[in-house]
Amino acid sequence: MKSSVSRAVVAASVTVALGLTAACGSDDDGKKPSEPAKSAQGSGGEKGEKGEKGEGDAKPAGEKSGALTTADLEKAVLAEGDLKGYKLEKLSAADMPAQTVPSEPAKCQPLANMFMLATDPASQARVGRTMTGPDELDATVITLALLAHEKGDAEKVMDGLRTATKNCDAYEHAGSKYREVAALPAPKSGDEAVSYKVVGLIEGQKTPMSFTVVRSGSTLAAFYSINLLKPKEFGVPTKIVEAQVDKLAKL
Repeated sequence: MKSSVSRAVVAASVTVALGLTAACGSDDDGKKPSEPAKSAQGSGGEKGEKGEKGEGDAKPAGEKSGALTTADLEKAVLAEGDLKGYKLEKLSAADMPAQTVPSEPAKCQPLANMFMLATDPASQARVGRTMTGPDELDATVITLALLAHEKGDAEKVMDGLRTATKNCDAYEHAGSKYREVAALPAPKSGDEAVSYKVVGLIEGQKTPMSFTVVRSGSTLAAFYSINLLKPKEFGVPTKIVEAQVDKLAKL
């Protein structure tokens, strides 16, 4: 599990960092921890379609109270061409572990879950992507995911994240330490949003990560940003958040 968590967080950034290094060379993170979520996170097709619907019956994602399907999410997630110059790659199942892992202290559990693009209550379907921008010298990697819930469960996840960003300062999770948890200004997108930062020790380097989670109806759009070459340069661009939430709302 530790291996899966580490891979989910750093693999894309390490790839970018190594690629940039090569290119430059050629040119010259007293209460018993909470139990893991008992239900596995949906990660692609296990829920299935809920039945055929005519086009006239379709509602925007923001109006749905029931959970979307994996097929719905695949239509709603950002794709090549939606944002000029950005490249996207699909996250594998190994990069989105199905089971959550207890954090210490337990009050930080929502943050630890989101680190793996997981939630409690568990999502019923998930899709994920990594994004790199048009600037080849920018080592920032954005990871995004759409998490399908019943509306009430999605609201519980958001409440949990908000509470954790206020009450959690530091935590340990899957053998790694994370510090300097702090709330960040949230974008005015979707029905509600929360943003925060976490500083972790990755590959021996103190690395800040920026997280933003937006609820649009029953679906959560989750994003995090990391830059291993320039750790102080991090953040989820507003245009990426807005583009994803807008596409989700138009489903």
